[in-house]
Amino acid sequence: MNWATLKFDQLSARELYLILRARSAVFVVEASRVHLDADGHDEAALHVFAHEDMTRPMPILAYARIRPGEIEHQEVLIDKMLTSPSRRGDGTAYALLEHVMHVVDARWPRHRVRALAPAAQRPLYERFGFRGALETRAECSMPFVAFVRGGPCGVAEPIERRHVCGERCAAGPFGMR
Repeated sequence: MNWATLKFDQLSARELYLILRARSAVFVVEASRVHLDADGHDEAALHVFAHEDMTRPMPILAYARIRPGEIEHQEVLIDKMLTSPSRRGDGTAYALLEHVMHVVDARWPRHRVRALAPAAQRPLYERFGFRGALETRAECSMPFVAFVRGGPCGVAEPIERRHVCGERCAAGPFGMR
């Protein structure tokens, strides 16, 4: 298994195609969730992925997107995290989150980190110092949890939320009420 951490403009056309194909296979087809995966956030993100022979049809074994926070809201978001169905349960998800957290801690030390993940992944995230927010939501017909980690020390802080319009609200993380 080979690991890469690349900015958008460092990705080859083939790497980008294979990443988008893996994301579509997991988040759209497997999860039966129709949505626009190319959501406009890829260009400003770091892409962490594990791959095998890139000439194979589905060589992406694991993937996560890391989105740095804005200047006024210095929070790092981990999203689009996936493992290939052939690699589930073999430690690949742990290795992926380990790689992601090394990147985050090196590039954005002491920043709060946020991730939205299936509730079943709680033990994995807790091993890396994340704490699940109290609220969950049903997405893709399974409960998801908002996980936060305060920084290298692992202390979680409350998530400050804003409506799309920019106003603060007290509804809970990620627009949940």
